[in-house]
Amino acid sequence: MSDAHGGRARSGAAISEAEAEALVRGTCFETRPPRRLGVEVEWLVHDTQAPHLPVAPERLRTVYATLRTLPLTSALTVEPGGQLELSSAPATSLTECVRTVSEDLGAVRAVLREAGLALVGLGHDPWHEPRRFLREPRYDALEACLDRNGPAGRFMMCTSASVQVSLDAGHDEPGPQGHVRRWWLAHHLGAVLLAAFANSPLSGGRPTGWRSTRQLRWTQIGIDRAGGPLLTSDPRSAWTLHVLDAPVMCVRRDHGPWDVPASMSFREWTRHRTPRAPTREDLEYHVTTLFPPVRPRGHLELRMIDAQPGDDGWIVPLAVTAALFDDVEATETAYRAVKPLAERSLGLAAPHNPLYRVAARLALTDPELRETADTCFRAALDALPRLGASTHVTDAVAEHLERYVRRGRCPADDLLDLLNGASRGPHGRETRP
Repeated sequence: MSDAHGGRARSGAAISEAEAEALVRGTCFETRPPRRLGVEVEWLVHDTQAPHLPVAPERLRTVYATLRTLPLTSALTVEPGGQLELSSAPATSLTECVRTVSEDLGAVRAVLREAGLALVGLGHDPWHEPRRFLREPRYDALEACLDRNGPAGRFMMCTSASVQVSLDAGHDEPGPQGHVRRWWLAHHLGAVLLAAFANSPLSGGRPTGWRSTRQLRWTQIGIDRAGGPLLTSDPRSAWTLHVLDAPVMCVRRDHGPWDVPASMSFREWTRHRTPRAPTREDLEYHVTTLFPPVRPRGHLELRMIDAQPGDDGWIVPLAVTAALFDDVEATETAYRAVKPLAERSLGLAAPHNPLYRVAARLALTDPELRETADTCFRAALDALPRLGASTHVTDAVAEHLERYVRRGRCPADDLLDLLNGASRGPHGRETRP
């Protein structure tokens, strides 16, 4: 959720509708042979002794001030609810990406450990209600905007965490590494990744009925904000249309609270120019307030993966995604494997893509998703040595394949098992979770 960055409201000249269309079309896909990789890892922060209790804001401010003094390679940011995020610099290999982020996480964990705090890899906080930690105009505006669709926006802002993988968009030529194919693959493979790594079945200490409650929250905030364009053979045009017709979250001001229009698309803003004319900076900011499962920012951001358990759990979705997109043989296998899923997606992007809803609710208990995930994981495992992955990385992927995918399970099922075990006493009597 650190997408919605601030900035000066009035810098730059006013932009017309035609100029806005040209800018989105020209920048959404930077086409080149795929070489670079990045990851953003978000974490909940809990007290090590009392994880069910919220951490006092003053305590978080103190430890976060110390974290900002660390000489990290990755960018460290704080989310609206106090979640921590590390965003890697673009890496030229999986090995480089894993190494730099692992080193940074080690430094962050050491500081938190001294303060009695820990990073927790869950896609949605299982206990805590939404509580804003950051009080800034952009988050005030985001909250006001999302509140119009109910409380889900606050949960999404303050109690969710993810692993976001970024990949080069691909080149202009058709074929496995072309940007049209990679865009299509990202959306359909995204449902498989969502199911295989679903890790947020609880809210308020109880099951929600979804293995990815984080994805449920995206569904609840509405398709205008969390949806994407129709999947066509011309993704540039589809994305440009989507961006210009999406509602503006806010009109920024240099001083005072930001305006939150009730209903105004960016296209309408360029035409009516009220309460002021939009600028190029406003357009760039507008794109950061749209949260589709796959977002083109020159490169592709895959945003559907829940935060993962364990210190190194985040490495598995990063490695699997990198292998399936950047190894040509694995890409072809993944493309063939997910092709039958296209009939269930109806050409729609999440959250209203029926395939994503099944993946978020049922995960790999859905037979077709389980079979597809098994094929894709095995292809990734074969490809990782060709990408120079370490034994540590390949072992982690192999463990996830054996522990979850081949058994039709995901990390959320472990949490549900723990909850079911905790709800019964030693003699089978029901107890409170």
